Amino acid sequence: MITPLRHLPRPARLRYAALALLLALCALALPARAAAVRDLTTVQGVRSNQLVGYGLVVGLNGTGDQATQVPFTTQSLINMFQRLGINLPPSVATNLQPKDVAAVMVTAQLPAFAQPGQTINVTVSAAGNASSLAGGTLLMTPLKGADGQTYAVAQGNIVVSGYGASAGASSTQTNFLTAGTIANGASVERAVASNFDNGGPLLLALNTPSFSTASRVAEQINRHFGAGTAVALNAGAVQVQAPANPGARTTFLGDVESLEVTPQTPVAKVVIDARSGTVVLGQNVTLGPCAVAHGNLSVTISTQYLVSQPNPLGAGQTAVVPQTEVQAAQQKANLLMFQPGVTLEAVVRALNAVGATPNDLIAILQAMKAAGALHAQMEVI
Repeated sequence: MITPLRHLPRPARLRYAALALLLALCALALPARAAAVRDLTTVQGVRSNQLVGYGLVVGLNGTGDQATQVPFTTQSLINMFQRLGINLPPSVATNLQPKDVAAVMVTAQLPAFAQPGQTINVTVSAAGNASSLAGGTLLMTPLKGADGQTYAVAQGNIVVSGYGASAGASSTQTNFLTAGTIANGASVERAVASNFDNGGPLLLALNTPSFSTASRVAEQINRHFGAGTAVALNAGAVQVQAPANPGARTTFLGDVESLEVTPQTPVAKVVIDARSGTVVLGQNVTLGPCAVAHGNLSVTISTQYLVSQPNPLGAGQTAVVPQTEVQAAQQKANLLMFQPGVTLEAVVRALNAVGATPNDLIAILQAMKAAGALHAQMEVI
């Protein structure tokens, strides 16, 4: 049983407080964290490849494509029957309107060095007007690369993360029902050719280009494998002299990727997604001295429709008279004062204290950048 800190004697509480302060000071004194070369770079030419295919999903509970609006689903079903040796009479083929079949697009990522027989995950997305793929089974679908060659074949039961229900004119739905996944749903049929075993130098591409980080990576490699082994070509590439033998080449690259390098401090950046109102501030974002005042102006317009009834003995007619009311209110501006070198934590705490919405935060940050008080790069996506 753990005793709460407030129930301990005062000397014990003081010792715990001193220990916590010591740990905090030690954490502040720690140097920048090093990262493995494999986390900072990728080997040029060693990458995944996108695969895509068109297929049919069967077994849906009446939530498939509507044949009158999506004719290619019925045509695909008839073509599949013909390949299986089933020839439908023309009268049946023209009137075929299945409700349990949906046309889908199947996508997958083929990892580097994937070999025939291995399995990969696939994503299945409705291509017609099917309302749900839940409970469906994807039929054998070839997955092709950009060169038109088939590299994998997908088939299996689809797992949809959402659910929905409807009755009469009412319905409810959680997440999306028209896209799902099949874990290990595709079998690799062909390996992608790679120039990794051709010999010659290897090129390490930095995930985040930086002249300082590239120089440190090359320096660390030369320190362990000898001078001249690596050279930083530019901020985004380091050339490494590797053995020509495939086995030795693989071992050498594994040793290189396990080396640890302290990368350059990331550039302070603020990323804004204006469509969704998302704002992400990096850890190195700071502010110069500035004062911020922000208030909202809201205008409300409401209209009520009144009925004017004439005198029963008069010759008038009943009329609808609209009555419009307009109200305007402006909130009191909140004035915030930031001192030089204010950190991200202080900025977030102050903006949360005044109840700034995402749109307010976007406007404030853009105004700070225009005033030269925001010490960070701003990227709007």
